Amino acid sequence: MSNNSVIGVLIPLHASGATIAMLLGAWNLRRNPKGDRPHRLVGRVWVVAMYWTVLSSFFIKELTPGHFSWIHGLSAFTFVTLSIGLWAALTHRVETHRRFMTGSYFGLLGAFAGAVAVPSRDIPQWLVHEPLGLAVAAAACLLVAAAVIAASRRRRAAKTPAPVEP
Repeated sequence: MSNNSVIGVLIPLHASGATIAMLLGAWNLRRNPKGDRPHRLVGRVWVVAMYWTVLSSFFIKELTPGHFSWIHGLSAFTFVTLSIGLWAALTHRVETHRRFMTGSYFGLLGAFAGAVAVPSRDIPQWLVHEPLGLAVAAAACLLVAAAVIAASRRRRAAKTPAPVEP
């Protein structure tokens, strides 16, 4: 498989992971209460999507072919902040967890803005040249995120005992 073929698969998978992370992150940040079973399940999938997005970015070197760019520095920074946020959750440091995960999420939104703001980047090009494919990919990401959210709700409902009638 040539490098162009690998990049041709990697970039859409990278973008899909980022899109799923944007959707799940928005849901988890907006909902209350925090720390319950649905928050933790969605958060786990969000962390996996974020790590995929960060790690896959190191193999994408289109801005400076064959070399790392300043964007990879942001990826390294996000890897650290995401890891600190995960460690904080696992050790019940709630405020630290909240700050680092919220910061990681807004960093993801900033990276998305950068990816769509430059007309020569892949997402704007796909919008112009492959709008149906982009719409299908976006719908698939939306379905994955919706399935994760629905699964988190089913798990909560399954754990709730049925009321006993007198």
